Amino acid sequence: MRTLLIAALLAGLSACSYLTPYKLDVPQGNAVTADQVEKLKLGMTRAQVRFVMGTPLLTDAFHPNRWDYLYYDSKGGKVGENKRYYVLFEGDRVTGMGGDTLPARTVVGGKAPVNPREATK
Repeated sequence: MRTLLIAALLAGLSACSYLTPYKLDVPQGNAVTADQVEKLKLGMTRAQVRFVMGTPLLTDAFHPNRWDYLYYDSKGGKVGENKRYYVLFEGDRVTGMGGDTLPARTVVGGKAPVNPREATK
């Protein structure tokens, strides 16, 4: 009788779904901070941008004058946010930049497109 009660209790507790395993936070890519964005200036060289921002996650072979910094953060196994920041060059100098970390204006500079996808056309 006692073993039957323990077996029934264990079977009942095994159906409880409130116990979940711990899931790690998974950051991927280059996290762009507001401090890094403030340090970027028009006219900087590629080497200076790489020093401030780090190596870009994407450098497109078809658009070598555009560097993309992508970041994805998943907290506790939940669906995370994709964040994107880009830097545009003409020759070796920065001509524009923009992305998710700038609060009001997406682009700083004259020749850069407002929509980042327009730069790939």
